[in-house]
Amino acid sequence: MRYLFVGDSMTVGSAGDYTWRYRMWRHLCALGEPFQVVGPRVTLYDKAADAAVSAEYADPGFPPHARRHLAGWGEGWLHMAPLIGDTVREHRPDVLLVSLGLIDLGFYTDAEQTAVNVERFIAEARAAAPRVRMALLPVIPNTRADLDPGFADECARFNTELAKVVADHDSPASPLLLASRPEGYDILLDTYDGTHPNSSGEHKLAAAFADAMHQAWGMGAPYAGG
Repeated sequence: MRYLFVGDSMTVGSAGDYTWRYRMWRHLCALGEPFQVVGPRVTLYDKAADAAVSAEYADPGFPPHARRHLAGWGEGWLHMAPLIGDTVREHRPDVLLVSLGLIDLGFYTDAEQTAVNVERFIAEARAAAPRVRMALLPVIPNTRADLDPGFADECARFNTELAKVVADHDSPASPLLLASRPEGYDILLDTYDGTHPNSSGEHKLAAAFADAMHQAWGMGAPYAGG
């Protein structure tokens, strides 16, 4: 099984992070089943350089081949939809694990237009691999939502739109799965700045995907990390 992580700053991580990708990799290793992590990028975001140029993962033993991803600081559905087709064709993933949307709603597009970009992403991925599976995480509102009720409403509207997209476009040949918000996820306890996951948040994000795939598709096992 070949996995591709797709996401924004919460997924790419910054210098010194473990990342939830690392937690998921550890979970997959513990299953004892053959798998690969694929993708065109391997680096973390470096805040000083304002670019994804860091290799300073918290665990230096995280092997280079497992660091692969398609995630970017400040990138959302708007940015990934044009990239996913070529990425899927080149790297041939079986499963996409996708966490996107917060940056779109915060800076680029409203809920409805973001949902349109989700549909484009799905179509492009399927055009490249008609049997690809996709597990999608809803937006987890960040600390801005506590201060801006309008933004909180936009996040809620998008999550409703995302659920509709998944329901409308799910297919036996190319299943779509809407994961649940991580159980007990608290931005005060599970992030270091109100948005980006700390260690406990990384485990909970990985668990959201692992548990959803196990429950819906019978893949793997419930998350036991953390």
